[in-house]
Amino acid sequence: MSKFLKTFGLFALLLIFATACSTEQPGSSSDSNDGGESADDGKTKIGLSVSTLNNPFFVSLRDGAEAAAEKAGYEIVTADAQNDPAKQVNDIEDLLQQNIDVLLVNPADSAAVVSAIESANGKDVPVITVDRSAEGGEVVSHIASDNVAGGEMAGKFIAEQLSDEGKVVELEGIPGASATRERGKGFHNIVDQKDGIEVVAKQSANFDRSEGLTVMENILQSTDNIDAVFAHNDEMALGAVQALEANNMLEDVIVVGFDATDDARAAVSEGRMDATIAQQPKLIGEKAINAAGKVVKGEDIKESIPVELQLVKE
Repeated sequence: MSKFLKTFGLFALLLIFATACSTEQPGSSSDSNDGGESADDGKTKIGLSVSTLNNPFFVSLRDGAEAAAEKAGYEIVTADAQNDPAKQVNDIEDLLQQNIDVLLVNPADSAAVVSAIESANGKDVPVITVDRSAEGGEVVSHIASDNVAGGEMAGKFIAEQLSDEGKVVELEGIPGASATRERGKGFHNIVDQKDGIEVVAKQSANFDRSEGLTVMENILQSTDNIDAVFAHNDEMALGAVQALEANNMLEDVIVVGFDATDDARAAVSEGRMDATIAQQPKLIGEKAINAAGKVVKGEDIKESIPVELQLVKE
């Protein structure tokens, strides 16, 4: 009996030892990095904060960035600010908590986003702005079309169509967005030099189609003597088209948008819009990922990376 107990005790000790040694398997949390680091395998992780995905332009920009990131073998996390500057600041703080290597920002508001960019600066996360610029913080590069040049392109087209004489409505984008200021500036660089052209109404519709419709309807209630509409983006232009159609005025009014979204290109082909300024949102996204990759590798990149514009009128 004593021999049996000794043998059983030895077996029990061996069993306890084996169990203790097997509690941590290879690849368990003790073998990985603590703190929820994003890239245990060393993969570059990019955060993308988009102003809104309720606009086809920014959907294309996101798609271009995500496709380019997948091709390059990077991980990308996208956040939709839904045109809410406060939400965007919170989104960026969340992205920074995910240990991203580079932050790409398409600001909902160029001033409000500064605090979030400064947070990234404080964590030594490089920041690249896309399509819209920021008014502060350290940004290594800005990737966008020349919005001033695009506004001038729209102004020249309208001036030519009106033979330098007529009444124009301007539908502005989100107040505080760099694209709003720059596209408006370019447009006025041209039309303000034409004595015969008068901007009879200028009002924000926040880059939104339904607001473009409402604002245009309100303008038409106060004056129906207009010859052209310049909208700071295609969504507002398409809203204006709906309002003009409802008032049987579309055939007599020139409508020009900005972005060359699929809906706008179709409207131009159908003769419902006269022109749109073509940006290349997919290419902007691709260039942003390419720039992010260079930053991670420690390579130099330009402070401003332009993307070509084109007038689409047929």
